[in-house]
Amino acid sequence: MEWTRYIDGYCERTDPSYWAEPVNAVTNAAFVIAALIMWRRGAGLPLARALAVVLGAIGIGSYLFHTHAQVWSAIADVVPIVVFILLYLFVANRIYWRMPLWLALLGTAAFIPYAAAITPAFAALPFFTVSSFYWPVPLLILIYAYLLRARMPATARGLAIGAGILILSLIARSVDEMWCTAIPLGTHFLWHILNGVMLGWMIEVYIRHERVYSSTS
Repeated sequence: MEWTRYIDGYCERTDPSYWAEPVNAVTNAAFVIAALIMWRRGAGLPLARALAVVLGAIGIGSYLFHTHAQVWSAIADVVPIVVFILLYLFVANRIYWRMPLWLALLGTAAFIPYAAAITPAFAALPFFTVSSFYWPVPLLILIYAYLLRARMPATARGLAIGAGILILSLIARSVDEMWCTAIPLGTHFLWHILNGVMLGWMIEVYIRHERVYSSTS
């Protein structure tokens, strides 16, 4: 693998230099700020704090990618995102659905074949192609929200809100290079800001769930 191969995938980047994407780089602070807030909010909840740590790692990995723009930094960008998705899915299975540990882990592992099956369908649609590997996530969140609506309406509502924010952020990510002529800065920075809000909100949904439903169970 060419670890140092240059990657130019965003409207703002016009050369290989470190600060070629200043706005895309700096707006990764949204992830770190959200992580710090949720770390404090998650006191006493180990899973919430674990999610906050991974959220901070997303910001660091994305910052590295938007400054170095090489294969190794692209991996540093993607891996924490995948870890967050899998960890949150485990939380949803274990805490929201109250699955036994083995089933929660199995349900989490099932995300891999689910994403592998759904991603090509999104890739076949013109607008969705750019972010096809992310679109299965809001779809799954909406499925969980729908299935939980009767048993845990507050949690279901929170998940639906999170899915809505994620959809907005994916739109911003998808139109970045499409609108380069009209918006030379690009729109990828909105993906960072909205995603930071969304991921922080998803942790907040879990924290509120624990406070509301754990006390009544």
